[in-house]
Amino acid sequence: MERKLHTKETCKRSVTEITDALYVLNGKWKLPLIVSLTNGPKRFNEIQRELKNITPKVLSKELRELEQNEFVTRKVFDTVPVSVIYELTEYSKCLDAIIEALRAFGQQHRERIIGKNRSLSLHEHAAELPEPNIGMSWK
Repeated sequence: MERKLHTKETCKRSVTEITDALYVLNGKWKLPLIVSLTNGPKRFNEIQRELKNITPKVLSKELRELEQNEFVTRKVFDTVPVSVIYELTEYSKCLDAIIEALRAFGQQHRERIIGKNRSLSLHEHAAELPEPNIGMSWK
């Protein structure tokens, strides 16, 4: 793949745009959380179970930030106890290509790292690499 050449101005603009994107999607959990919601609306505990190691405090913060950035909506139902459902917005579809590219890169990178270290068993590599979120699928 050939890299695009930038002028000083387009480079500065690109850095700003990428910084903006990373600011909105920063952290370990935002994109996995979005992927988790691709299968439809979920309650808080359902999301937490799917994302395994996320704490309730962090999940609440991430959902609030995704809602502020219009990727997720929060629907409160007047029941006893109160029910809250989170779901992706139409706007969140703008992330589809980004998430697919990251998924493909993650798979390629994992295979590359494991392939370079064939002297170690796959089991030994599992301890070095983060466990993939098997319960989540994209597309």
